[in-house]
Amino acid sequence: MLGRYFYNESLRRMTIAFGQIFNNIQIKRKDSNNTVIQTIRVPLAYAPKEKFLTRLDQQPDLNEREMAITLPRMSFEISGIQYDGARKLTRVQKYKTVKTGIDGKVLNYNYTPVPYNISYTLNVFTATAEGGLQIIEQILPFFQPDYTVTVNAIPELNIKRDIPIILNDVNYEDSYSGDFTQRRAVIYTLGFTAKTYLFGPASTQKVIKETQTDLHSDTTQTESREVRITITPNPTSADADDDFGFTTTITDFNDGKNYNPETDTDE
Repeated sequence: MLGRYFYNESLRRMTIAFGQIFNNIQIKRKDSNNTVIQTIRVPLAYAPKEKFLTRLDQQPDLNEREMAITLPRMSFEISGIQYDGARKLTRVQKYKTVKTGIDGKVLNYNYTPVPYNISYTLNVFTATAEGGLQIIEQILPFFQPDYTVTVNAIPELNIKRDIPIILNDVNYEDSYSGDFTQRRAVIYTLGFTAKTYLFGPASTQKVIKETQTDLHSDTTQTESREVRITITPNPTSADADDDFGFTTTITDFNDGKNYNPETDTDE
């Protein structure tokens, strides 16, 4: 089973959906008359917290540039993946869809996904306490404690899932070195858990046009009997997404006759 290549991009889509939640956060700066003098859209990137801290430490001259270019900033990353047995479903359920291919219409299907909890860490970096509070206040009211997003898990099978993202904790850090004239960074670290699902490899199945079953009685008896049961879709040209019935034919090789169990009787 392992070694068969497949990539449903489930984790990638979940990570993109998580980032989109925080992609349009802004802060506003006002003067003493409470007039807005600057509106800043907070940049968001997929990166670890340590990357931003290292960049701030190695380039102290960033303090001389415009604050809008350096801070505020936000970053997020996957911090853990855990199996969630409490949400486990039956394994035999199938998700199906009909697709037209070279050989006509075929049935694409996938089995029940596996529940996993994806842990995300969101880092908020600001130069002032006021900027951090503006950002945090635009986030916290939407998590009570979860916020639900719809993810197109498997577009080929038209499988969409509502994924709750739970806010676990919020940590605050006021980081600076040297005296009060040196660079300062106010950091908020938010921990989230996305209760998502991971799908296995998809499979393709052609439409079954006929099934045949041969029945034989015990050959040790004086009179043996051989019967063939054939089932075909009605009409025979039916595709996988058509609403069709079945025609059953029973062939008794002892008398060479065919019987339809819905209309004929075997006396």
